[in-house]
Amino acid sequence: MAHTPSRPGEAAGGAADALELFLKKYAGEVLTAFERRTVMLSRQLVRTIENGKSAQFPVSGRGAAAHVVPGNEVAQVARNHGERVVAVDYPLVSNVYLSEWDEIVNHYDVRQIYAGQNADALANTYDTYGLRVVVLAARGSDVVGNDVADGLVITRADAGTNGESLAEVSFAVAQRFDENWVPAEDRYLFVMPAQYYLLGQTTKVLNKDWGGSGAYAEGTVLKVGGLEIVKTNNLTQTNIGSAVTGANNTYHGNFSTTVCCASHKSAIGSVKLKDLTASVDWIPEKLANLLMARMISGTAILRPEAAAEIKSA
Repeated sequence: MAHTPSRPGEAAGGAADALELFLKKYAGEVLTAFERRTVMLSRQLVRTIENGKSAQFPVSGRGAAAHVVPGNEVAQVARNHGERVVAVDYPLVSNVYLSEWDEIVNHYDVRQIYAGQNADALANTYDTYGLRVVVLAARGSDVVGNDVADGLVITRADAGTNGESLAEVSFAVAQRFDENWVPAEDRYLFVMPAQYYLLGQTTKVLNKDWGGSGAYAEGTVLKVGGLEIVKTNNLTQTNIGSAVTGANNTYHGNFSTTVCCASHKSAIGSVKLKDLTASVDWIPEKLANLLMARMISGTAILRPEAAAEIKSA
């Protein structure tokens, strides 16, 4: 005889799609995972646009002051101007097919696992691109007639193997930022785990008598030279010889000797045309659900004077 089952994925009112509520749960899991794993999202300027292929960031040069002698007119001094354009890349996607059979017979929920993996893939790629752009910014030049400084590249042969040497170079970076009028807050030093723990074994960094911060027992390092230490696995340390397929911004270069990089929040910027979105679509010919996470954004250089690269050679 006919019966009416209870459908936990169906919204009140008997919607045609019995998976409607499940989709919202899956999307929430992806958003949470992405925000937890990315380190670059909050450490750069992010601008959201509703349409268009790029966003313009106008750049204005510095002003000057001069005395006015009685009888003379106030000098007319033109300001230099330039722009930074951040393009939108083609969609960045991470997806997986989940067979109906596998999902039914499995004894645990794999959707949450796949949600985390999709989020990891997006976050890691987003961070990788952002960190490459920081390094490229450090190698970049001013766009307003030398009104401001270029980026900074410091070569120290043992920076990747000697924690005290890396700390010394970090102070040189902080000094250069000061000289470039870079704000003291929102400064970051991005390091790989190996260099992070080298800093954690450096007495000068942790010693409270030196004003150090962190904990040797916990293996934590908070700041060096006013730079917040950010540990990441997404620093590229190989030669990326060609442009990334589908990218409308520059994410390639020779990073084979890069040890770490530093930046102020304004050094690079991202433009988001479509924020992180998740979906589950039934593909009947495959008898499977397509779990997908995607976003449309792009990252590019804004202020080279607020970026630095530390390299070994």
